[in-house]
Amino acid sequence: MYLADYHVHASCSPDGKFTVEQLAEHAVSIGLDELCITDHVDTYYWKGFTPRDDFPWEKAKADFDRAVERFGDRLKLRLGAELGEAYWSYERMEKILSEAPPLDFLIGSVHMASRRHGQFDLYFIEEADETFYHDVIDGYMEEMAGLVQWGKFDVIGHMTLPLRYINEKHNRTMTFEKHMHQAEDIFRVIIPKGIGIECNTNRGNAILPEEAVLKLYREMGGEIITLGSDAHVPEHIGCQMAEAQELLRSCGFRYFTTYTQRKPEFHPL
Repeated sequence: MYLADYHVHASCSPDGKFTVEQLAEHAVSIGLDELCITDHVDTYYWKGFTPRDDFPWEKAKADFDRAVERFGDRLKLRLGAELGEAYWSYERMEKILSEAPPLDFLIGSVHMASRRHGQFDLYFIEEADETFYHDVIDGYMEEMAGLVQWGKFDVIGHMTLPLRYINEKHNRTMTFEKHMHQAEDIFRVIIPKGIGIECNTNRGNAILPEEAVLKLYREMGGEIITLGSDAHVPEHIGCQMAEAQELLRSCGFRYFTTYTQRKPEFHPL
């Protein structure tokens, strides 16, 4: 079984504390075949949400190169990025990317509630009733609909992200059932464009998106799908990858995807 983790954050992420070398060392120790570093690249600074149009690419590349020099004969390493809230300013995001070294892979993600909900970080969603939560999810998907029209990335990250914080922080058991029509609309846009989705193992918690969404994507003809842990610490790297591959098989997928220089490569499940 080929094991690749395509959603990992190192120290150039605002919430990353470990170097690429430290993450790669752990990946080698657990027998991972491939690791892609996808630090948060955002159109704003996390503290205060002030606009930004830069990223420490030189440091990111130097950290990555040191890891390749040390572990490149035992682990295929790829350099990517998770583009956060590009829809806040596509112009700023495109400027940031224009200054990047050659990248292998890009995730497009929405982490914030919609404009009509005040654009708060979904991590901080408060205890509320399900009517409010469904409205937040509606707004989240509306923002994603705009993001996929821009579409300058390879996969959508953690497509059902609000459920991570609603269910895990507030002990709920909500599903995406009431929002499948919005997922359908997203898939109608991305599949013809060759944009895929991510199966996010969520650091060992409930996999995102849930099985019903994965099946819908596959039934609509979607084939490009990556596997990522969303790890920020070494011990979360590669978690539930075997289980996720089994889930994808049960949903009708025959392959999962990795990338080199933004070109997809398919590995049998």
